[in-house]
Amino acid sequence: METINLDKVIYQLTVEDLQTVAEDILERELTESEIKLLDEKIGDHINWFDAIHSAMIHNNIK
Repeated sequence: METINLDKVIYQLTVEDLQTVAEDILERELTESEIKLLDEKIGDHINWFDAIHSAMIHNNIK
């Protein structure tokens, strides 16, 4: 039986991802201070539980 690495990162966001959204929505790049603010707070706005649950349903994992 294989050992599961419980610390493996499954999904991550990059500064490039943040800049892509900023350019689409704000029509400009984010400043270093704005990136730092998002880095500290973005996790508070991601509903990871529902995202995992939705992926389980979509992939018929029961």
